[in-house]
Formats: sequence, structure tokens, C-alpha cells
Amino acid sequence: MLTGDRVNRIHWVLGTDRLRAVCHCGAEREFDDPVQLWDWLLAHPEGHR
Repeated sequence: MLTGDRVNRIHWVLGTDRLRAVCHCGAEREFDDPVQLWDWLLAHPEGHR
């Protein structure tokens, strides 16, 4: 498994149509739309709380 300061992860939430994004800073958020997911991940640090 990759590790490091710039590794982002995307997990499918079992039994749903949702995706969970995990930023390299540790922030997590669930999305229905993969485009919004990538916008959130790539906008770091905006939107990360």
C-alpha cells in the first residue's frame, strides 16, 4: 500500500452508491458524485475542516 504526504484515497462505501474520499491530510468526506469528490480532493486545503 502506498504511503506518504501526497497520497489520496477513494473508497467505495459497501452497500451504497457513495464514495469516501480521504485526503493526505486525514480529512474525510463522502460523495454521491465522483466529479465533486475529485474537486474536493484537489482543492486542498480549501473545504478541508
